[in-house]
Amino acid sequence: MDARPVAIVTGSATGVGAATALMLAKRGFNVVVNYTRSESDARETQRACEAEGADVLLLRGDVSKDDDCRAMAAAAVQRWGRIDALVNNAGTSVFGDDAKWDAIDAEVFNRILGVNTLGVFQMVRACLPQLKAAQGSIVNVSSVAGALGIGSSVPYVASKGAVNSLTLHFARQLAPEIRVNAVCPALITSRWFDQGLGPGGLQKAIAATEEHTPLRKPSTPEDVADAIVWLVCGAKTVTGELLMIDGGTHLGTRR
Repeated sequence: MDARPVAIVTGSATGVGAATALMLAKRGFNVVVNYTRSESDARETQRACEAEGADVLLLRGDVSKDDDCRAMAAAAVQRWGRIDALVNNAGTSVFGDDAKWDAIDAEVFNRILGVNTLGVFQMVRACLPQLKAAQGSIVNVSSVAGALGIGSSVPYVASKGAVNSLTLHFARQLAPEIRVNAVCPALITSRWFDQGLGPGGLQKAIAATEEHTPLRKPSTPEDVADAIVWLVCGAKTVTGELLMIDGGTHLGTRR
């Protein structure tokens, strides 16, 4: 068994996932970098983690497919003999016109739930024996959407609400061996938001955040990753927490 701890970070080609993988590599972890489409970006994340001394497995896999989840866990165990942390970051949504109710059919709804919610369950199940053996940690990347009922689309809101409930359920069921927490970001200055919100959309959202939220600034991917890494590495008596990383968005409009 490798002496270095091992983390699987789903959806880690770009954004929060990539930032988390890199921070964990800097903390001495070997890392599974997972992607579905962005192979070139994932390879950049792999190189960055390797530059920090990490051994990295680059794995393509769709977390909505149970076989892919099990294959990811099996590959980590075959390579290193352990899994110490699971960061469920992979996610999807629809934005803009596609988020209007009339445009959301069952296929769209089920796809979002499949990645955002079912994927969390399937990854936890696949990694469970190794996480228990390691007395490990799970961090689910949720959203303020799941806590406040706001977000890019109805299925996204539903999926993140379910992630929050699953986090609490897992925290109870998997204690004392495994700690389970979630982070709930609001606006993030990432490519995912930039592409989803369309031309000029991210800039408008940033301006609204700066005007109306208590801290007057959105989060960067690194801000969210910093909280995730703390929950993995430092929060030894913290479980069942839904950590709002939203600049105070949940407090309401700033006066």
